[in-house]
Amino acid sequence: MAIMEGAEPFLLPGGEHGVIVIHGFTGSPSEMRLLGNDLNDRGYTVLAPRLTGHGATPEAMASTTWHEWYSDVEDAYHIMSGICKTIDVVGLSMGGLLALKLAAEYPVSRVVSLSAPIFIADRRLPMLSLYRLFREFTPKRRRKFYDVDPLYSVCYDRTPLKCVASLLELIQRVDKLLLTVCQPALVVQSRNDHTVRPKSGQHIYEKLGSNEKQLIWLEESGHIITLDSERAHVFEIVADFIRR
Repeated sequence: MAIMEGAEPFLLPGGEHGVIVIHGFTGSPSEMRLLGNDLNDRGYTVLAPRLTGHGATPEAMASTTWHEWYSDVEDAYHIMSGICKTIDVVGLSMGGLLALKLAAEYPVSRVVSLSAPIFIADRRLPMLSLYRLFREFTPKRRRKFYDVDPLYSVCYDRTPLKCVASLLELIQRVDKLLLTVCQPALVVQSRNDHTVRPKSGQHIYEKLGSNEKQLIWLEESGHIITLDSERAHVFEIVADFIRR
């Protein structure tokens, strides 16, 4: 199956300290590319997997579940463990959930959650079962980042409703695992996020079992904080956390 231009996974060779960067729901590795480039410029080896069903067609994604998406993250960990001595994981949106699950189950050094959902802002969510009786996909708003090349924002314009149900299941699974995450953890959440309710960041931070944890609030960005107006600040925050 053909992959959308710009949605390819990428590996950026660097030192023996590796960072896995995980994209979000209906997105692609492209939304992690600028962050990946920044970390690689600082000397880190960076690996960005393409989650199954993403970066191809919405129809391809519709036949997948969170189990397959998480399996891709596990594969990325095993690849990185053969390259690097130290492995950190950074995830955006649903990728943040997958990063937290990986930290709960594998010996990663540090974990970063960016805009991860526990509470989703869409008011139609309680009616998901009813919507699925009449349609398979729902249109998705695509925000344009005017100072970013479109190849860094490759995603679908439709959301498979079947996959939304799987995402909700993943949220429940990860929520129960948060207390078992003991690695140093960084949570970054924008107060202006209209996709994920901002209280998600506070919830994750409070439930994490980590002794060393930090919650950073952004004021201007939307949901995709790796591409939005405060992205340089986000890159610096993430790099500083990993460097420590």
